[in-house]
Amino acid sequence: MAKVTRTPLISGNWKMHHNHFEAISTVQKLAYLLNKDDYEVVDVSVHPPFTDLRSVQTVLEADEIPIALGAQHCHWEEKGAFTGEISPAFLAKLNVTYVITGHSERRELFGETDEMVNTKAKAILKWGMTPIICCGETLDEREAGGTDDKVAGQVRAALAGLKPEQVAGLVIAYEPIWAIGTGRTASAEDAQAVCALVRATVAEVAGAEAAASVRIQYGGSVKPSNAVELMAQPDIDGALVGGASLVADDFAGIVQYHAAG
Repeated sequence: MAKVTRTPLISGNWKMHHNHFEAISTVQKLAYLLNKDDYEVVDVSVHPPFTDLRSVQTVLEADEIPIALGAQHCHWEEKGAFTGEISPAFLAKLNVTYVITGHSERRELFGETDEMVNTKAKAILKWGMTPIICCGETLDEREAGGTDDKVAGQVRAALAGLKPEQVAGLVIAYEPIWAIGTGRTASAEDAQAVCALVRATVAEVAGAEAAASVRIQYGGSVKPSNAVELMAQPDIDGALVGGASLVADDFAGIVQYHAAG
């Protein structure tokens, strides 16, 4: 099966790592390691903690580094009495391009529901940014044969009420919870099967044209050693990278999968 042309997106989710000094250093090292050939074929984003965003934005823009700034989370309201939360309007003012929503850690640890993920996705779009909508199953769900129902259900809920043209521009990340930070990775074939399910679900909700355009990332212990095989799959259009994105050399190795394949 030929791979449809969709510009891959490799995103580094730094989670609760790197203060702003470390974030600046990592971005500068990454910019040194990547070259114009990489940027011509791969879109790259970094998602540092909130306290780093302004510092990273300044470096990216001052040095004209073609890496997109991303955020890990936001609230759905523009303003209000939501102590500790971050408005999507604030992120837009920092020229944030991508915002992760529905990450498994937000769902599992902080109680984010499918409805909240959908509301956040709409708010992110309203402010001119692109949601990276996450979906994925636990080990228990996987072993019980519930992967398809869980993932398809999360995708349907996340896309509820969105127009096909909005869906077409989204990024959806399949991140099996059992593979995050465990060193375990879905085989390329298994990852492809679930990403194909995600695309088929998008087609049911928003039509074939939107499904052909939406970019689907795989996330779950992605490393330079497995990036080539994963990215060769027809329905995998990028990677949501956790631990390996914290080290510039490792993250660059993933971005440069196209040169190694």
